[in-house]
Amino acid sequence: MGEVAAAEERKQSLVFAINGERFQLSECDVDPSITLLDFLRSRTPFKSVKLGCGEGGCGACIVLLSKYDPVLDQVKDSTVSSCLTLVCSLNGCSITTAEGVGNSKDGFHPIQERLVGFHASQCGFCTPGMCVSVFSALVNAEKTNRPEPRPGFSKLTVTEAENAIAGNLCRCTGYRPIADACKSFAADVDMEDLGYNSFWKKGETDEEKMSRLPAYNRLSSNLKFPEFLKKEIKAGADLASKGYHWYSPSSIEKLQSILLKNEADHGTSMKIVVGNTGAGYYKDLQHYDTYIDLKHIPELSVIVKDQTGIEMGAAVTISKAIQVLKDGSDFPLESKTVFEKIADHIEKIASGFVRNSGSVGGNLMMAQRKQFPSDIATILLPVDAIVNIMIGQKLEKLTLEEFLGRPPLDSRAILLSIKIPSCELTEDISTETDTKLLFETYRAAPRPLGNALPYLNAAFLAEVSFSRNSTGASLNSCRLSFGAYASKHPIRARKVEEFLIGKVLSVGLLYEAIKLLETTVIPKDGISHSAYKSSLAVGFLFEFLSPLVSTPDQISGDLCDGDNSSILRDYNSKIKDNNDKLNGTKFPTLLSSSKQNIQSGDDYPPVGQPVTKVGAAIQASGEAVFVDDIPAPANCLYGAFVYSTEPLARVKSITFKSRSPPVGFNALISVKDIPGKNLGCTSIFGEEPLYADEFAQFAGDRIAFVVADTQKHADLAANFAVVEYDKENLNPPILSVEEAVKRGSFLQVPPFLFPEQVGDFSKGMAEADRQILSAEIKLGSQYYFYMETQTALAMPDEDNSMVVYSSNQCPQIAQETIAQCLGLPVSNVRVITRRLGGGFGGKSIRAVSVATACAVAAYKLQRPVRMYVNRKTDMIMAGGRHPMKITYSVGFKESGKITALKLDILIDSGAFPDVSILIPGAIVGSLKKYDWGALNFDIKVCKTNRPSRSVMRGPGEVQASFIADAIIEHVASTLSIEVDTVRSINLHTYNSLGFFYKNAAGEPLEYTLPAIWDQLATSSSFHQRTEMIQEFNRSNKWRKRGISRVPTIMEMTVRPTPAKVSILSDGSIVVEVGGVDMGQGGYTGGSTTSESSCEAVRLCCNVLVERLTALKEKLMEEMGTLEWEALILQAYQISVNLSTNSLFIPDSSSVHYLNYGAAVEVNLLTGETTILRSDIIYDCGQSLNPAVDLGQIEGAYVQGIGFFMFEEYPTNSNGLVTANGTWSYKIPTLDTIPKQFNVEILNSGHHQKPSGEPPLTLAVSVHCATRAAILEARKQLGSWNSEEDPNSKAFQLEVPAVMPVVKERCGLDSVQKFLQWTMGTK
Repeated sequence: MGEVAAAEERKQSLVFAINGERFQLSECDVDPSITLLDFLRSRTPFKSVKLGCGEGGCGACIVLLSKYDPVLDQVKDSTVSSCLTLVCSLNGCSITTAEGVGNSKDGFHPIQERLVGFHASQCGFCTPGMCVSVFSALVNAEKTNRPEPRPGFSKLTVTEAENAIAGNLCRCTGYRPIADACKSFAADVDMEDLGYNSFWKKGETDEEKMSRLPAYNRLSSNLKFPEFLKKEIKAGADLASKGYHWYSPSSIEKLQSILLKNEADHGTSMKIVVGNTGAGYYKDLQHYDTYIDLKHIPELSVIVKDQTGIEMGAAVTISKAIQVLKDGSDFPLESKTVFEKIADHIEKIASGFVRNSGSVGGNLMMAQRKQFPSDIATILLPVDAIVNIMIGQKLEKLTLEEFLGRPPLDSRAILLSIKIPSCELTEDISTETDTKLLFETYRAAPRPLGNALPYLNAAFLAEVSFSRNSTGASLNSCRLSFGAYASKHPIRARKVEEFLIGKVLSVGLLYEAIKLLETTVIPKDGISHSAYKSSLAVGFLFEFLSPLVSTPDQISGDLCDGDNSSILRDYNSKIKDNNDKLNGTKFPTLLSSSKQNIQSGDDYPPVGQPVTKVGAAIQASGEAVFVDDIPAPANCLYGAFVYSTEPLARVKSITFKSRSPPVGFNALISVKDIPGKNLGCTSIFGEEPLYADEFAQFAGDRIAFVVADTQKHADLAANFAVVEYDKENLNPPILSVEEAVKRGSFLQVPPFLFPEQVGDFSKGMAEADRQILSAEIKLGSQYYFYMETQTALAMPDEDNSMVVYSSNQCPQIAQETIAQCLGLPVSNVRVITRRLGGGFGGKSIRAVSVATACAVAAYKLQRPVRMYVNRKTDMIMAGGRHPMKITYSVGFKESGKITALKLDILIDSGAFPDVSILIPGAIVGSLKKYDWGALNFDIKVCKTNRPSRSVMRGPGEVQASFIADAIIEHVASTLSIEVDTVRSINLHTYNSLGFFYKNAAGEPLEYTLPAIWDQLATSSSFHQRTEMIQEFNRSNKWRKRGISRVPTIMEMTVRPTPAKVSILSDGSIVVEVGGVDMGQGGYTGGSTTSESSCEAVRLCCNVLVERLTALKEKLMEEMGTLEWEALILQAYQISVNLSTNSLFIPDSSSVHYLNYGAAVEVNLLTGETTILRSDIIYDCGQSLNPAVDLGQIEGAYVQGIGFFMFEEYPTNSNGLVTANGTWSYKIPTLDTIPKQFNVEILNSGHHQKPSGEPPLTLAVSVHCATRAAILEARKQLGSWNSEEDPNSKAFQLEVPAVMPVVKERCGLDSVQKFLQWTMGTK
């Protein structure tokens, strides 16, 4: 770990602790650019920290960072993203990882044990980060002065427990069980609110439940700061080696000296750091010669509070700033209110683990230099914040507006401090008026609790005078700031301010102000959702001023949803009431009480009982080994793909931007280096090349493979690669399914895979009373967002063989592909897959090329080669879910009964087959969930110059579920009848089920959907809530709710599955099956592997029992009693074969069967959607493990919510994916899942039915409920127009229904229309 080389002038080594272990690094032993994540994973045994994004956006890499303050004799503990934290900044710090929280050797922490018992770990990749987040919350809660909690609980609150994990991403569980495990520690938790677990049974008392939880001892669970670190000098390190310098100046003067020296050295590349969180957004793609850490300059961390305001050093962390602003007890009420609202807003920025290390000054400097869409800059603008900056030796004091308006400052400029002045009212000497100060901030973002950049942010400060003789209100002053809408920096809307000041507010004045604002907040051309952002600005200003408008009571009531009290008397409460009603229902916690009603099977325990996942505890402690956790073999190299940025082009050459090879560069592998066949994947469905051979077929196509000495150097080298293209004499690329049809570019679906038509379409249309002809739907793609990206490790082995560790759902396909690519027999290739950090279909075919690329490089270089694909590259190359264009014609009766449906479906398969020819069958299988009378279809699989699409959880079925319900919605809106009525009338009878599904329909008693449908209406109070929602919508102008229930029927295929069971000499048993662990057990794909594997294992066990029976009977006769171990020992001695294998081959009666389920959805809408409640009833047949089924149902449903509501996967004009990380791709988080999430699992007594994929299709209910709410908004908008809009009911709601889409469908100009209607003008 390096030797200490102390010097008087500077500290030349780093000393810190990891899990209590001392680490000391000399300056020649550390690269200043290395992050804590890289250090932990490459130079320590602690691998619990995972690389999920490299942006501070997922929480997989969280550690607890502890710092000791010798003056106060206190330890500060906070979570940070190790992927952003630089090792050189950690001198004197103590780091705790999940292994340090608890482990298999020293004992697991109650956090880890409860995560296991609540079934909160599936793939386990995110679990260590979750564990550390909760541990940090527990540690800090114990430092508070709160009352002593009940025995077994902590001082933690439920809200703190939820917020602790609100920034952590999980793609498997749906979050609910993780939240429950965390909340079980909270002093104020209601035990009834905690969901399904393995600790207690239904009906037990709170005391019994508490006694069954793994005990939590507050005193023994406290974190201990290492004593040896307390003795270390706490100054930052000053390091110089290998051509770089790391400085930790302790004063402004020393900082100036360093800056002067750097300038004298002709401005060598320099990076100023505090928390380095900016690197999560602006990636470090260059080498820096000089690093300057500002954290050790006291002036930059000081906080001064006096009567003039609060001044904070620029290095103060955002979390510390929030804490200071919330403690405004020394200030007048007006200032205290302003400071608290600023703090509340800042808490929505990023996540806690980013705010804990990111600085206020760094955030503002990114806004000034790089036009970062800063919330802090926007909300400090109207309060006249002051900044102090230093440029060279010169100090300047500027207003924040002046600071932001300057040209970008160079690296010599240092922000020293920010001052937020106190807010004072103008002295009011009149007895006729009452003056108040108003301050509000606004933020519209894809997620309520931050971890998402805003579409628009705003802050308004106004001084308002109310006349005592009337209800009029006038603005003495106002400051209106807007930001994050693609302007260079936040702006003040000065024309609007000038227009409003001195005037009495009225509806007409507000309307004119809004029209003026529309000419002020104008996003620049080419920005996505620009009209939406302008609309948001209008909505924010309306929300701010509408409670103050002088209007008749009726209009005032409209604006404030029923509050008719005078503005003067109830000024504050009226604004609060208005904000609450406009912003949506307020919940005291993120999640409310949820119910899980599970029918466990007791006939064959433990089958049918909630058994916890084997290995879940070591997942929580981070000891579970994923592919990238395998220690790097000696002489290991690392790879990264060079991909095309053109959709169809001839590749002429590949060079690098610099003349000299990139740092650490070893080799560039391309198609010419492949010893065998150019194969990236081979399967029964088709082949795909490993590298482009002359022509790149699409943007994202693999061109070459850079090999370097570290993964970081490989990624940088790939970024520096320059590809020269030639498009001469090439046809234009095919970038749409429409173009594919024009040019006849299709993949052929074999007749045996193409689904059968159902019924006579022409006859059905003739029977129809009404028809909808040639309506269109378009569906986009979805990215897998497995937490672990694609990864592999290939190692040359003896006798010309290759061993490959791969995170792969189909290792057998990888084995065959690698063998052909290397020109070796398949027996010379061994592919090992222990577990996956999520798969969802994305690691079936798409993972094969990653393993193969590593194998080719390893074979050529005869050295181990591994790769962990960075998130951006993974997103560009993944392909994802199949986009589609659907044209449909449907005939139906006046009653809503559909008589015939015809669909023309164009599927975008991308450039290569993958498994796309299976999608038509999957689509039709799910489409048949309704009785269409007759179903006719023409499905074409289009070959385009886009990335190859692959299977993704519920492939084809998810899209089909949406198509089916969109058609139902269209029919209902055409007939002006309730959607639920149309759904109900078109549910299958048993006879129609048999007509559509043939033999798969099973016996009449197996068709449980009608019973589930009725049961759901009762258990969810569907009809009563529908009436309540109607009343709610009549009473609220600016919020609308919708409700929807949908069914699912999915035809599943049980495949032949192998198994092997061996009894070892000590009586222990080894079970081997054909699945891989990609979540809660053996799921390879198609959701049926577990049940098939269980049956194969049962067949093996039957054979072994038969072999042992005769011996057992003989020994029992001789001995009377017999232990299992003695039986097995005797069997070994007489050479009984205690190992056997089997292949379960399903008979024709069990190859296909149907799944049923239904969901209900309540939606709250103001452009932002809030899922108030979801109810799912799901028929699992005879559940093997209800805990697994529950986890699969909730996880699939939430992933479906992502597809239908949040996850945009856009591309540029070349088809290159532009959403390339956590900043731009938003999967659901804890704050966006249903507030109340009720699940009931039916145990219908028939065979096990899978739960991994069908529940995902039920998430269409969220989309349908959103549509219902929008429909109410459109009806209202029509009433504000002079004449009814004939198109108010007929509209398409895109997928995903993100906030801009929802707002647009509700009316971007709804505020203007309302004000016009109020004034009685058009």
